[in-house]
Amino acid sequence: MGNQVNVHEAKTRLSELLARVERGDEIVIARGGVPVARLVAFEPSAERELGFLPGLDTPTSFFEPLPESELAAWEGVLGASPGESSP
Repeated sequence: MGNQVNVHEAKTRLSELLARVERGDEIVIARGGVPVARLVAFEPSAERELGFLPGLDTPTSFFEPLPESELAAWEGVLGASPGESSP
C-alpha cells in the first residue's frame, strides 16, 4: 500500500494507517483519485502561560475608572452626555 489511499481503504484499514502515521508516515486520502485529506501525526503545541506577553507593560491608567461618557458608549448609549441616564 502506498502513501495515497482511497476513502474506502482508509475506512477499512484505519488502525493500520494510524500505526503507519505513528511511525512517521504521511497518508493522503483521495476520493476518485483526487487528494482530499492528509493524515499526519499530531504534534502538540508548546505549553503557554495564560496572559504572559514578554515586554508588554500595562499602564497604571488601565486600572483607573472610565469616564461616564465612555461607560455610556460601552453600554450602547452612544452620544450620551456625562451624567445622562440610558433610555
